[in-house]
Amino acid sequence: MTTATKPAVLVTGGCGYIGSHTVVALLQQGKYEVISCDNFSNSRPQVIQRIAKITGITVTNYALDLCDKAAAESIFAQNPNIKGVIHFAALKSVPESVAQPLRYYRNNLLSLLNLLEVCQTYGVNNFIFSSSCSVYGNADELPVRESTPFKKAESPYANTKQMGEDIVSHTSKLGTIKAISLRYFNPVGAHPSGLIGEDALQTTLNLVPIITQTAAGLRSELIVAGNQYPTRDGTCIRDYIHVTDIAEAHIIALEYLFQQANTAYYDVFNLGTGKGVTVLEAIQAFEQATNMKLNYRIGPPRPGDVAAVYADTQKTESILGWKSRFSISDMMASAWKWQQELLKERKQ
Repeated sequence: MTTATKPAVLVTGGCGYIGSHTVVALLQQGKYEVISCDNFSNSRPQVIQRIAKITGITVTNYALDLCDKAAAESIFAQNPNIKGVIHFAALKSVPESVAQPLRYYRNNLLSLLNLLEVCQTYGVNNFIFSSSCSVYGNADELPVRESTPFKKAESPYANTKQMGEDIVSHTSKLGTIKAISLRYFNPVGAHPSGLIGEDALQTTLNLVPIITQTAAGLRSELIVAGNQYPTRDGTCIRDYIHVTDIAEAHIIALEYLFQQANTAYYDVFNLGTGKGVTVLEAIQAFEQATNMKLNYRIGPPRPGDVAAVYADTQKTESILGWKSRFSISDMMASAWKWQQELLKERKQ
């Protein structure tokens, strides 16, 4: 239970990859008390200690399941100073969502419904929804704008993000909740301290952790999925964005919500660099940032991979005043620093 007089921000999934970086960024601002809710289904309890190492503050975490509405309500009952919610908590593996669609729909949508209902009950009317560029599906135009129409979702995971946006948008029309959905592209990198980074319990399919694990000898090689795409070097293009940039964007978006007098406010924003990077360019950026050679080879393309996707960030820059700061080289250097921290820790 909180006793502080500062306004509190609830970060769900606060021990996850993006959630933990957002918790750190909020604490370092010094304006808010931060409360985390994370049931550790895909994160580790040690993250709380890691955050404390960086910030000097031990965050209260509620290790409960937001699909249990009474449990979700207990957080708000014990913390009457909650003024805003940043909602990251969700299952997020695309292949797993294909294998377990009902689990994904139940978890990702029921937790969101419960949270919105509890926010209404307790008069908490500032809500940031963690969305994804996966909502666009196989987009026909590049760069992808917020106005780009949704194509059919490529996975149950992506569909929960499309449906989640609809739920938040429709709820905001009632005038009880102001909300923003942030659609981010490919979060990579780690905190500059090297103390927090991507450490999912599931086997990763993301490029940058595979690069760092290969460099660390945890994988024998990196297989590049195809080099016959219609791109400048034949490999897929993605918009990689530093996780610290994403964390800061969530705080800017929340503070923008606080300023909105319109109680039925809702909008969506892309979070990306606006620049596409190919798989081979990402590998080269890692090699240059670390002075290491990576063992990789070209393999077959992956089914369902889009050739290229990257963000149009003009709307985010003009309305929120946010722009990414970190380069692909920064992203790779920080990811490698984090990988080394993990290696050191697991040897102890």
